[in-house]
Amino acid sequence: MTTDLQYLEEWIPERMDPGTVFVLENQTKLGNAQNPYVAVMSCPRCGTMGLITRRQLCAGEAMICGGDTCSAEYRLDGENINFKKPQ
Repeated sequence: MTTDLQYLEEWIPERMDPGTVFVLENQTKLGNAQNPYVAVMSCPRCGTMGLITRRQLCAGEAMICGGDTCSAEYRLDGENINFKKPQ
């Protein structure tokens, strides 16, 4: 399953639909200096929001939803969200 990524220009949590990204300011101050948190992304399946790193946003590093009832695994490929295929 592939979905399109959506971006918000300003932080409005109520508008964070599943698969939405909001890029943070002062990115180098959050998390690990070599791979800082750069954005907030809502899970493309359940909408749970979580911080994502530069590698997850720009280099296709895999993500797993942190929601209580969702375990979606996915990666970003440009403007596309690619879900891990079931085993």
